[in-house]
Amino acid sequence: MSNNSNMKDMLNGDAIPFVIPQEPLNPIKKILRTPEERFEELNLPYQPNYIHSHTHGTVRIHYLDEGPKDAKETWLLMHGEPSWSFLYRHMIPILTAKGFRCICPDLVGFGRSDKPADRNDYSYERQVNWMTDLVVGLKLNNVNIFCQDWGGLVGLRVTARLPERFLRVVVSNTGMPIGGGVATKPFKFWASVVSQQMPDWGEMMAGAVSGRKLTDYEKKVYNAPYPDESYKPATRIYPQLVPQTDEHMSVEENKGAWRRVFSRFTKPLITIFGKHDNVSTGGEKIWIANCPGAKGQKHKIIDAGHFVQEDAPELMCELLIEFVNDNPVEYNPPFAEFNSRL
Repeated sequence: MSNNSNMKDMLNGDAIPFVIPQEPLNPIKKILRTPEERFEELNLPYQPNYIHSHTHGTVRIHYLDEGPKDAKETWLLMHGEPSWSFLYRHMIPILTAKGFRCICPDLVGFGRSDKPADRNDYSYERQVNWMTDLVVGLKLNNVNIFCQDWGGLVGLRVTARLPERFLRVVVSNTGMPIGGGVATKPFKFWASVVSQQMPDWGEMMAGAVSGRKLTDYEKKVYNAPYPDESYKPATRIYPQLVPQTDEHMSVEENKGAWRRVFSRFTKPLITIFGKHDNVSTGGEKIWIANCPGAKGQKHKIIDAGHFVQEDAPELMCELLIEFVNDNPVEYNPPFAEFNSRL
C-alpha cells in the first residue's frame, strides 16, 4: 500500500470491488495436479491416500488415513483456506494414540488434491459434493467431525446431508453463514485484497499463526501445493464464496441445513473458538443458542488465533478427548444392505 489513503480504502473493502461469484453451470474442462516431486523432498510425516469423485468429472481427492482401520470411532479432520492436511500433523498422533482413526482430506483445489484450472470451476456446492463423495466412498461411519474455517462451511453441510453417519461435532473458528450482509471490515479486507494478492501462502500462514513462529520448512510445506499462480484458483475464489450476503450462492442451502437438521440436531456439538481470531469472532453464539446438541456442553474460547491446530494442538486434542469422554453415545449399526434370504 503506497499511502494511508490506499490502506483505508482496502480496509473498507473498496480498493478491489467485491464481485459475488456465481454457481458454475458448465463442466470442468481442465484439471491440474501438483507434481509429486513438490512433496517428495519434504519428508512428510504421513503417507498419501487417494479416492476419486465422479460427480463433477473425475477429480482425485487426497486424504490422510492414520490410526487403526477398525477403530470404533473416526475423527474427520477438515481444514480450510488456504491450508491443507499438513495443518493437522500435530493433532493426528495424539488422537491415534487414544485409539481413534483419523481421516484428513485435502479440499479439492488444495494440498495434494486435484485442482480444476479455472476459478469459475469452484463453488460451495461443488466442494460439499466432493467431500460427501469422500465420506461415502470411504464408507465412513461413527464419525466425529472437527471443522475449522472452510472445513466447517463444507463439513457442517456434509454432516447435514449424512447425519446418520456422525456421532459428535466440533465447530472451531467457522460457521455455516446464511447471508444477512454482516461481512466485517477484516473479512472484506481478507476476501477482496489479501487473498487475491498474497504471493506466498507459506508466509501468509506464518503471519496468521499466533502461538509460535513457523519454521522455514513449515512455510515451504504450506506453499508446496502451488508451484505457480495457475495452481491457486481455489485459494483465490473461496474467500469470496463465503455466503455473507443474501446475494451469495448457497444461502438457501445453508438455511435448509439449519432448518432440516441442525435446529433438531441432538447429538453432542461443542464450539471451541480462538480469542485472537478476528475473522470468526462471535461465531459460536448461533450454535450455542440454536442447536439442541450444544446445550450443556463445555464451550470454550481458548488462547489461540484462527489456526488453532497450529497455535494449540495439544490443548485442542485434550478438549476433543474430554468432549468424547463427557458424551458417551450409542454407536451406529453397520450400513443396511438388501438380504435376499430374508
